[in-house]
Amino acid sequence: MFIKNLWTNFRKYQFLLYQLVSRDFKVKYKRSVLGILWSLLNPVLMMLVMAIVFSNIFKFSVPGVSYLAYLLIGLVMFNYFSEASNLSMSSVVANFSLINKVYIPKYIFPLSKCLFVGINFLLTLIPLYVVIIATGTGLCWQHIFLPFVFICLFMFTLGIGLILSTVSVFLRDMFYIYGIIIMIWNYLTPIMYDINMITSGFIKIFKLNPLYQFINFARNIILYHQTPSILSFVACAFVAGVTLFIGLLVFKKNQDKFIYYV
Repeated sequence: MFIKNLWTNFRKYQFLLYQLVSRDFKVKYKRSVLGILWSLLNPVLMMLVMAIVFSNIFKFSVPGVSYLAYLLIGLVMFNYFSEASNLSMSSVVANFSLINKVYIPKYIFPLSKCLFVGINFLLTLIPLYVVIIATGTGLCWQHIFLPFVFICLFMFTLGIGLILSTVSVFLRDMFYIYGIIIMIWNYLTPIMYDINMITSGFIKIFKLNPLYQFINFARNIILYHQTPSILSFVACAFVAGVTLFIGLLVFKKNQDKFIYYV
């Protein structure tokens, strides 16, 4: 019944969802000379800076593959999660004036943020594939599995976004706390370094990181031209599904109280 109601509301308010996503694009790129091109340039510039620092100064490398491609895959996927979850966290509080006037299914606000950043994410795949081709990494038929992990990443991010948007209504300190959490999460995710550099006793702990599972899934396909194992498929789907389910439950249980705290 709950899922059915979600789908009914989604269809009923899909025009509003479109308007919210469209508004975010207009606000983000308003009076910007390059506009949407920043979505393409930003990950490339970050990759170049980090590649110079970590490959030349700290001498990071990944045996057998292009470090640039390795780095950009991690950056693109983690940046999507970081930006979408941050925007989702403030989405309910920021739209209080709208919530206070008319009835709107409140989950539409974190959903719109994840979709908005998701469109930017799809755009960043363009420079990613340019780097893949330019570095000689090459393409393979296993790329057909990438949409699966991207959907899992979206579901996981939306679940976290729903939880954060709920908590931030009752605890405004969450905006500052999450900044610290995401910074720590960034360093605990093998983005700029190879997980094999970690002491063997800690590798299993690092592999419990859901973002590692998503990023590693994509890297196995793009860098090593390997079909991920059945366990990888199950792990990604399980983590994404459970996180989204918990996020929906937490949000649904508390959404009627938002009006008293926002």
